[in-house]
Amino acid sequence: MRVVVDAGPLIALSVINRLDLLQQLFSEVIVPRTVYQEVVEQGPDLPGATTLARADWIRIQSPQGEASIEPLLLGLDRGELDTLLLARDTDADWVIIDERLGRRVANALRLPIKGTVGILLAAAHAKLLTKTEALTDARLLAERGIRISARVLDWLEAELSSL
Repeated sequence: MRVVVDAGPLIALSVINRLDLLQQLFSEVIVPRTVYQEVVEQGPDLPGATTLARADWIRIQSPQGEASIEPLLLGLDRGELDTLLLARDTDADWVIIDERLGRRVANALRLPIKGTVGILLAAAHAKLLTKTEALTDARLLAERGIRISARVLDWLEAELSSL
């Protein structure tokens, strides 16, 4: 499966030392060049910058064309827009994006979406994480400053209990 990943999930998974889940779950992991630059080059102190820079299994790519609408008019930053454009260009199986507005635009473009918590759930399904590890990791994200609503945590717990 091919996925295109935005900055938020890259940083979040790095914060809990789980970036490797992307490599284990998907055959092709693509990061837009603007996202890579945002995390690694412009934000060397950001969580995940070093981990992402060393991840030789991630393919860095730019979208083929430019957006016909200025990203700021949509309320997206350049990285989010490039993530969506690249997902469309590459016919990705999933767009891995956490930001609410980015997810809404992805839905409007009919792109399939997963977020960081969805990756933890997929890893539990694939037996890469136990149910307890997946839930603990989600709570750890919240403790480390990654915004996750109580509703999303409740959803994850319900999904994990049905495994």
